[in-house]
Amino acid sequence: MRSVVWLLLLAIVAAVAATLLGSNENLVTLYWAPWRVDLSFNLFMVGVVVLCLVLNALIQVVGGLIDLPQRAREWRVSRRDRIAQSALREALAQYFGGRYARAQKAAQRAVAIQADTPELRQDGEFTVLGHLLAAGSLHRLQDRTRRDEQLQRAFDLARRSLGARPAEEGARLLAAEWALEDRDAARTLELLAELPPGVARRTQALRLKLQAARLARQPLEALRTARLLAKHQGFSPAAAQGLMRALAVEALDAARDAEQVQGVWREFDAADRRDVVVVSHAARRLVALNAPEEARLWLRPSWERVASLPREERDVLALALAQASHGIGPEWLPRLESALQQGPREAAMAYAVGCALAARELWGKAQQLLEQAAQDEALQTDARRDAWLRLAAMADRDRDESRSARCYRAAALLA
Repeated sequence: MRSVVWLLLLAIVAAVAATLLGSNENLVTLYWAPWRVDLSFNLFMVGVVVLCLVLNALIQVVGGLIDLPQRAREWRVSRRDRIAQSALREALAQYFGGRYARAQKAAQRAVAIQADTPELRQDGEFTVLGHLLAAGSLHRLQDRTRRDEQLQRAFDLARRSLGARPAEEGARLLAAEWALEDRDAARTLELLAELPPGVARRTQALRLKLQAARLARQPLEALRTARLLAKHQGFSPAAAQGLMRALAVEALDAARDAEQVQGVWREFDAADRRDVVVVSHAARRLVALNAPEEARLWLRPSWERVASLPREERDVLALALAQASHGIGPEWLPRLESALQQGPREAAMAYAVGCALAARELWGKAQQLLEQAAQDEALQTDARRDAWLRLAAMADRDRDESRSARCYRAAALLA
């Protein structure tokens, strides 16, 4: 296509030249007293074209000579910029290669070259990145004093340069990560609190906050952060559920009395209060703090849907109810009977119902269920031992010494 266009242009030029210059009958007369020069029109046109070309060449030569110092200065700046960029790339390569001393020197060299070149000082982002690379290398070298100096310089430069804001966010996240590696949870949380709201919701910031909260023994804050991470798909669903359960259990274990347990429970999300594992652990904590009635109150909503729960969760719920069976009321008997009918061969369910019936002094049915649970090796060892001890207590009540000795012996073998 371009060839066709050039051919058309040449054809047009040829047609115009043939029309204007073909006959060569015109004259051009130049007067310069006392001289007079007569030229053919064709020669005049050729002279004009040549004169224009010569003038254009002279103008370019003079302009090049005038601009030569500026071009030389630009070339020197460009060369120093290439050297600085090369030093920064070398620092990155050495850093990722684990040669932190060389990486620190290369980063310092890049920053020094830029500082010595006034035309390059406006690139604040480059300088901040250089200081961050130097600080990261010094962190790996365990030189915390110089690391903090480099980091502070990066912060100061980032505040003065609008173009370095993304680098400042990265610097703060790096500083928080390094503080966490130094086991300084308070400093980590302080740095994360200074982040803008949008940056603080990023996955990396939330991960750091979660680790810092756990290090600072703030399980409730860690639980809230873990929930945000799960919402941002920072974990797989199974890992998120396991982590949030662990944090909820940790928060409950930190409570020292029943009122503190209730306060922690109120801080939980509705999803946590519906989690059978969390509910069961909370009930066990209340039992340990002499509040079995409150424990049963928390267990009741989960027990109402026990038939729809997976087997593992039913076992956990049943063991929690067994621990909270002391003082259980008669209103629980229909619920227990219904649950037992739905899982008649489940040892944990038999153990829970047996403990509840024993607490209601229904000895015959309780003995049968506790014997079933005690002899089932699939049940937890602690629960089996407790079942044998309860059976031994029943035998003592009936003054059956042989059965009592047999139950105590079976419990001792499980110790």
